[in-house]
Amino acid sequence: MAQSKSERLMNLVICLLVARGYVPKSRIRQVVSGYEEQSDEAFERMFERDKTELRELGIPIETGSYDPFGDEEPGYVISRTAFELPEIRLEPEEAAVVGLAARVWEHASLAEATSNAVLKLQAAGVDTDTRALSSVEPRVGVTEPAFWPLWEAVRDRRAVRFQYRKGNDTEPVDRLLQPWRVLSHFGRWYVIGHDAGRDAARMFRLSRIVGVPEPEGPREAFDTPEPEVLQQAAAALAPPEPAATARLRVRHGAGFGLRRRALTPAEPEQGAHAEWDLVEVSYGDAATMADEICGYAADVVVLEPPELRRLVVERLSAVAGVSQ
Repeated sequence: MAQSKSERLMNLVICLLVARGYVPKSRIRQVVSGYEEQSDEAFERMFERDKTELRELGIPIETGSYDPFGDEEPGYVISRTAFELPEIRLEPEEAAVVGLAARVWEHASLAEATSNAVLKLQAAGVDTDTRALSSVEPRVGVTEPAFWPLWEAVRDRRAVRFQYRKGNDTEPVDRLLQPWRVLSHFGRWYVIGHDAGRDAARMFRLSRIVGVPEPEGPREAFDTPEPEVLQQAAAALAPPEPAATARLRVRHGAGFGLRRRALTPAEPEQGAHAEWDLVEVSYGDAATMADEICGYAADVVVLEPPELRRLVVERLSAVAGVSQ
């Protein structure tokens, strides 16, 4: 059930993102898998719930029409400009939007369904722009096992229990959390929520979670704070900003996650490297940054620092089965 709902939500995002104009509700019902078999009343309820969930996650669904007389059925669209979040420095909520789209796209069971959503739109006569999918570009490589269960727990407002290893401690500690958001901070994934054991807001790094978080208790068991309250809590709990800087060569049309965090505008290269841009990105943990860069495969090359370049080469060589 949860997977089916997640698939439907992602199809709805793709449907509204690639459309060049407003998509009427009747057309959405035809092309988004999971809607067409519902009765009229059930579809209305499901569609309203889905819109609400996506908006609460920060995805900007707009309502409108190009008909000046108001005779046409109103439609929906996700503004590509708003969705791509062009700010150099992302707020926690904005990073969560990017993270949600990227991770859902990575989920293997959704790839075919997403392609079908675009094909259905085109077959139904909706003018589409598939370049908009670059804002939820597929990623290769490193994943956090805790991400998907935590995202579902955030969506369902359901508590989770997990084992957490803090720093270099050898023994993990049991945690019971009411998760509010999953967010990204300088290439690392975190979950923020109410820690029952400490009766306070806490933020946990996903890579330090041992095993897979398990749901505990009923769905809709707690209320999520208002966006401004959540943003303040995330800012207060966020780890210090990193001091190291990576100088990268990024291929045109790729590396959007890195480009969004660039310290300065990308600098186009010339001559033999004309298809590349120079991008500088801050980071904290070199190993985490190397994992992220490896996710872009051949589309990103580390120029500096040497230590980060070495880590990336080691990881890619291991994947390719090449000894150095």
